[in-house]
Amino acid sequence: MIAHVRPADLAAWFAQAAPGSTPLVLDVREPWELEQAAVAPHGFELLAIPMGSLPARLNELDPERPTACLCHHGVRSLHVAAYLAHHGHACVANITGGIDAWAQDHDPGVRRY
Repeated sequence: MIAHVRPADLAAWFAQAAPGSTPLVLDVREPWELEQAAVAPHGFELLAIPMGSLPARLNELDPERPTACLCHHGVRSLHVAAYLAHHGHACVANITGGIDAWAQDHDPGVRRY
């Protein structure tokens, strides 16, 4: 099952999903989008793999590691989270509202685009 987590609740989800491990935020936006706005990793590792590149790079991801997927508004990341779950990833979340919600609700220092 894919969890839906608001940016402000992400730390709590990580703590519940993976006590004692370093979780991953998988940013599936395109490189030009990363240039517009990015999150700073605090308590998690950040990895950027554009959605279209994921099938070829799936082996870079640990299926046992808690992974929260991020995009602009939460649609692409939901598809990626479902893809990961289908491929055996045990603990996957979609960051609901994407980086836009991150900027509005969690970190106003993140630029909106």
